[in-house]
Amino acid sequence: MDRNATAVWNGTIKEGKGHLTTKSGVLDEAQYSFKTRFENGRGTNPEELIAAAHAGCFTMQLAANLTEAGYEATELTSTCTISLDSGAITQSKIKVQAKVPKISETDFEEKLRHAEKNCPVSKLLDTNIEVSFEFEN
Repeated sequence: MDRNATAVWNGTIKEGKGHLTTKSGVLDEAQYSFKTRFENGRGTNPEELIAAAHAGCFTMQLAANLTEAGYEATELTSTCTISLDSGAITQSKIKVQAKVPKISETDFEEKLRHAEKNCPVSKLLDTNIEVSFEFEN
């Protein structure tokens, strides 16, 4: 399976701007620029997109791990923060809020740690990955 996206950039790094488009159409010429990446401009940026990808991938992996073990999550909410420092992504932090009936916290954490190490985006990222959680069953 292959997925793709296209980035277009016009102009200099500070005054220029670009847009991102995904084959699925979810992003359709989504704006990005120096201001959206390094300031608080309107639009997206690579780190925000990586955060979304990591949160989504991790959460699906955790759901798969739980399902395989015979559990069904009422809700899993994962928030990912990507840190960019001196031109390098230095950390991906995921905070999970989970509602999973009939599972012990120990068993849940085992499934969570597996997802932390084994979701495809975690495997791709060459950075420190930290996952914390709040849990109720």
